Amino acid sequence: MFMTDRKRIPTNLITGFLGVGKTSAIRHLISQKPAGERWAVLVNEFGEVGIDGALIESAGSDNVAVTEIAGGCFCCSSDSPIEFSLMELIRQTNPDRVVIEPTGLGHPAKVLDTLRGPWFRGIVDLRATICLADPADYANPAVTNVNVFQDQLHMADVVVVNKLDRTSPDRLREFLTFLNGMFPPKAQVLTTTGGRIDRSLLDTDISPERTALFPDAHPARPKPEVTATSASETVRVSDRPLISMLIPGHPVRKESRLSDRAACGWIFSPLDTFRQISLFELFSGSLDVHRLKGVFNVGSEWILYNRVGGELTYESIPYRRDSRLEVILDQPDFDWNQFEALLLQCLKTR
Repeated sequence: MFMTDRKRIPTNLITGFLGVGKTSAIRHLISQKPAGERWAVLVNEFGEVGIDGALIESAGSDNVAVTEIAGGCFCCSSDSPIEFSLMELIRQTNPDRVVIEPTGLGHPAKVLDTLRGPWFRGIVDLRATICLADPADYANPAVTNVNVFQDQLHMADVVVVNKLDRTSPDRLREFLTFLNGMFPPKAQVLTTTGGRIDRSLLDTDISPERTALFPDAHPARPKPEVTATSASETVRVSDRPLISMLIPGHPVRKESRLSDRAACGWIFSPLDTFRQISLFELFSGSLDVHRLKGVFNVGSEWILYNRVGGELTYESIPYRRDSRLEVILDQPDFDWNQFEALLLQCLKTR
């Protein structure tokens, strides 16, 4: 292997269900990165429009390289993109640490097996797997009955209970009792808000006894079927690259379908600006959303909108590339034309 002449690279997996705050946690970890270190971050997103990677890039720290794998879970993809993507990221950046963020629907078992396997033996030094968790998910049978959710908790060395500010004392107490009763016991169980975790957690002792309760919960699957639509044409993503020049008022739309979920993303021209209040009204509306995340140019600043279930939050961010949105629904099909029409109505007129 090309890196046998150097020390193995400390590598961490940051897991957690959709909307739990993984990206915020990684951004907070990056803010604590020692000045002389280079970090590499590999981000997997369920939808076709990468947003988490862009947010991590805008965290404002030097010597951080980010690579995205969009369109389904790399933990179950039949063409195994994680091996090639991670190896190329390491080769290009020669990092001092690697952080991997699977999609919230991803099972950690294959990723951990890959990191322990022949591809990366002698290259990576697998450190703590950290799982971000929301007590509201533990209180929701629609989530707790998902085998992937259970294994994300079970295979973590450290569980960080996030969104403490939105959790009742009784719900928190019940969840902590459950986590502290797991076997093998967790190295640490902590609570926080806003994904604020300390960098020292990355080097927490790990346990080789952690194995999947449901190893077949996420069998190998082909990449989801994807269609991309531009202002003038509809193309198969696999046929040729998407248009490189974005036309103001005419976003590129990428739809994907996999299993029981539909996802759709939009990328707008950097010249498009939006009415902030109109976006808030649209995103807090009646659409039955599992996950919604978008960054938008509203003229005076750029705003991150983040909705998990029925809860919508927003904040100003330093990101400045283009406006983009990803929506994931708990249903296999959806007519996105009407939603796109409402989204376009949020544009400011010149």
